[in-house]
Amino acid sequence: MGFDGLVVVSDPYLQRRFTQADLRALQAQYAGLRDTAPTGRLRLRDLPAALTCLGSPTAMAAGKGEPLRGDAGKENSSPPKPALTDKEWSSVLTAISRADEKPQLDVNFELFLRVYAEMQLRLKGGKKARERDGGQGIKRSSSSSAAFLTASTTTLLHTISESEKASYVGHINAYLAEDPFLKNALPVDPATDQLFHLTKDGVLLCKLINLAVPGTIDERAINTKRLLNLWEKNENHTLCLNSAKAIGCTVVNIGTQDLAEGRPHLILGLISQIIKIQLLADVNLKSTPQLVELVQDSQEMEELMSLSPEKILLRWMNFQLKKGGFQRTVTNFSSDIKDSEAYACLLNVLAPECSAKPSPMSVKDLLHRARLVLEHADRMGCKRYLAPKDIVDGLQNLNLAFVAHIFQKRNGLSKQMKQVSFVDGVSDDAQVSREERSFRLWINSLGISTYINNVFEDLRNGWVLLEVMDKVAPGSVNWKFANRPPIKLPFRKVENCNQVLKIGKEIKFSLVNIAGHDIVQGNKKLILAFLWQLMRYNILQLLKNLRFHSNGKEITDNDILLWANKKVKDSGRQSQMGSFKDRSLSSGIFFVNLLSAVEPRVVNWSLVTKGEKDEEKQMNASYIISVARKLGCSIFLLPEDIMEVNQKMMLTLTASIMYWHLKRPTSYSLDADNSSLCETSSISTSDDSASESSIDDSGTR
Repeated sequence: MGFDGLVVVSDPYLQRRFTQADLRALQAQYAGLRDTAPTGRLRLRDLPAALTCLGSPTAMAAGKGEPLRGDAGKENSSPPKPALTDKEWSSVLTAISRADEKPQLDVNFELFLRVYAEMQLRLKGGKKARERDGGQGIKRSSSSSAAFLTASTTTLLHTISESEKASYVGHINAYLAEDPFLKNALPVDPATDQLFHLTKDGVLLCKLINLAVPGTIDERAINTKRLLNLWEKNENHTLCLNSAKAIGCTVVNIGTQDLAEGRPHLILGLISQIIKIQLLADVNLKSTPQLVELVQDSQEMEELMSLSPEKILLRWMNFQLKKGGFQRTVTNFSSDIKDSEAYACLLNVLAPECSAKPSPMSVKDLLHRARLVLEHADRMGCKRYLAPKDIVDGLQNLNLAFVAHIFQKRNGLSKQMKQVSFVDGVSDDAQVSREERSFRLWINSLGISTYINNVFEDLRNGWVLLEVMDKVAPGSVNWKFANRPPIKLPFRKVENCNQVLKIGKEIKFSLVNIAGHDIVQGNKKLILAFLWQLMRYNILQLLKNLRFHSNGKEITDNDILLWANKKVKDSGRQSQMGSFKDRSLSSGIFFVNLLSAVEPRVVNWSLVTKGEKDEEKQMNASYIISVARKLGCSIFLLPEDIMEVNQKMMLTLTASIMYWHLKRPTSYSLDADNSSLCETSSISTSDDSASESSIDDSGTR
């Protein structure tokens, strides 16, 4: 529909995909096709013949109906040759039908646009497929009139790589093919936009997160009906984004509406992060202790522990290349591997029995050499995350995925780990490990410029802590006296850490017996104690900033406890908690009651157990975390934290539920005089500058 010459469609993706000139031209063509249809109605089966005769929108607007065929522009009286084969048209129409929530035979304007866009993608996809296969495949020339879609699809100011999309689609097709809910929608056709349609209900992304880090989402909490309403889709998107943060994804600039609209660059960016986490899951000393082979002394061990998985992967790769006599050092997954020489050497070291003739190094053509390398990897059983041209072009994300998969399949490290004294400190007790994980993920969720991989190593220069302090207490850091990395001199690191502690004292942290050099030296106990105070301060400030609820008064742990108990009691349930270390919390029943009290429809009581046996406690704890994230709570605890009643995590869980509830238009407030809880109504939005982007994105709650 349109007004004053403006053509408006309900699908935001289609609205962005075409310019207004394109939409007007296509609308005119659609009206003409519909009016000339024999029955007066345009049917899906009529589109292949009808669209073959259309040119690009630009050509249509100019009155030039160039056929979309390889010989466009030539003087030729023969009938126009179809731009796509019958088989390709069948694939396009099948993809559209699968993605359409209400399949229809009669074609409206939006369905017409969607089919037209898919056809244009397929025209360009044919050429790109040959490039990805190193020149193999069916040869088909494409018309210059279809050039408004380039090899990399552009959406607004964002460009998505068709190679990356094809790689991620291949990953999804391979790993989720047997999923009971998704198997009817798979495989996804990488040459179409089917992927972005499938992600609109949130289920695929939730499944992908569980594939990367099993158990992150209790799949009982995912809404998996065939037809979901907007509320249910929004819950899935909220669950997805909060769970993505909980495994280390950066989602600061992604909201639920972006997922609902299927915005390609944001969805591909999120999928890229999730797949990367899956592929790099074992690239650390805890999962692969054999990596100790890469170090010679305690200093190198300390350095290895501070490296990101990508850097560890590079070090592993160079370690293996050295065995093969490779002379160069690979420093990146882009320019350093374009000639495939490093790959050829690496695969010969790891799997010499899979080599074949001709040898990649005997071939001068880079595409041919890259193809031989990938054939070697195929014989090893490695999945192809890239094509020959992607290696030659140096696509970093795909090369990283390829090397990570090689590491997963065959890392070439000794199964007999050498006994060295400096490994003793690598493994921590489970409690320390879980707390480090929670604080690390929380820090990364804040959107600071530095991504941390290890709390104890990455905080030692003080810079990251200053960034965090500036987030939770804006304006508190004096950046004139801050030392930016890289910092070589130890006393400069101490200066940063001293400023961190100075700010901590100003905001009333308990900092007895802790100094700047304790952080620089990586004192785990003191670092965890400080980070807990920082996280607690952040959530209490978020609650305080809801001024119409707190009336500007400081929120205490006891206020949170009283609020939770009152909510449960008012809902008619009997369970109460005496403190955040009440052992009865291990059953999970209190938190299920609390979640039901703040949003009755969110809990499926048929899935809740009595919480008496360990297995029942585990099921309840997993369900509680997923339901809380589904509501909009940004939390970083594990089921074990509930089962063992980790006092710190019990407080953050309760406070997060309270924060979500108080942000709603109608909620409860704290009476300034007696700290009692009273119900209020508000038509204004909460004055909260520090709130998470994933909360209240849709405005539907």
